[in-house]
Amino acid sequence: MILATYNIQNIFYRNSILIKSYRAENKELWVEEFETLLLKGMHTNNELNRMRVLSELLGFEDSLHSPYLIMKHKMGRLFLKKSVGAKTHKATHLTDWNGWIKLNSNPINDTAIGNKARVIKEVSPDVLILLEVEDRASLLEFNKFFLAASYKHIHYLETNDSYGRGIGILMKDGYQVKSMTSHVNDTDENGNPIFDVDLQEYKIKTPNGTIITVLSTCFLNDSEKPEQTNAKIEIQSKRIAEIYKSLYNTNHLITVVGTLNVPYYSKLLSPLVEGTDLKDVSRHRTFDVDLDKGNDSKYFRLGAYKMGVNLKQRDYLMLSDRLYKAVKNSGLIRKGIWFKKKPQWEMLKSIKNETHIASEHPLIWSQLKIG
Repeated sequence: MILATYNIQNIFYRNSILIKSYRAENKELWVEEFETLLLKGMHTNNELNRMRVLSELLGFEDSLHSPYLIMKHKMGRLFLKKSVGAKTHKATHLTDWNGWIKLNSNPINDTAIGNKARVIKEVSPDVLILLEVEDRASLLEFNKFFLAASYKHIHYLETNDSYGRGIGILMKDGYQVKSMTSHVNDTDENGNPIFDVDLQEYKIKTPNGTIITVLSTCFLNDSEKPEQTNAKIEIQSKRIAEIYKSLYNTNHLITVVGTLNVPYYSKLLSPLVEGTDLKDVSRHRTFDVDLDKGNDSKYFRLGAYKMGVNLKQRDYLMLSDRLYKAVKNSGLIRKGIWFKKKPQWEMLKSIKNETHIASEHPLIWSQLKIG
């Protein structure tokens, strides 16, 4: 079987605050690039197109991230416009409006949605865990129209995340979830939720009857409050290690997957890395990924996955000792990520600028011979 995990960063729409955060992180690079192009005397068509994209990313023009709905207030009445050029609807007793609405989400670029599917199709996993999914309806539609209905069993659970990002699991025919457990209500000694998002536990039955336990999670990373973030990650790591050990008593085929937002060597992950027999698949001899181009292929950046793959490690597929020994192939797909400067790697041909990225995260997969 092929098992994969992918932080898809929403499918069809994303919270506007998260989009603003992405813009803030990259603003300095975009300003530098825009000023360099601006100072050139003559511009090629490609350069002019790039300047247009940068102007939108920097907020000079916001057409790429316009909301699905636009509310207008005219002469004491509310009007709703679905899109540019579309019919305007007036709020009356016939429209059944009562009160007000707030629009918090922006649609994701159509090309980006297609690229999310292209990344998944690179390995076509039998079991796929998707992080940061907006809702079950989006997951069903994505599978039907973008993944050719490849997945027959689809599950989705909401989490503690304030932006509505849940976790989904998709499985091909022959695979079944025998049980699902959510740890959203696990609390610390002060009664606060341990998991900012969730730790979801699935017992999956493979076509040959083998049971594999999957623990899926996502640690949030608040750069403005590093001390609080680190303390929370350590608490979450300890709790996952406790649950892992309790499950290990009855089943040695266990995997922990998700976005942990800290590198493998971090002491914050020591309860998992040193306190259990879990090993990350990126350490396996079969782990394959397209190397950086040029001199970067011989360089190892601190916190990266491996030499020549200078992408900061945030996403994990960790396997119990028995599963780790069952790995036949494994790898990382980062074709859907837009590189900012260096290092550089092969991208999907459909990615022309940042708005086309599938996600800021890679898809990590492993082929396991079990049963």
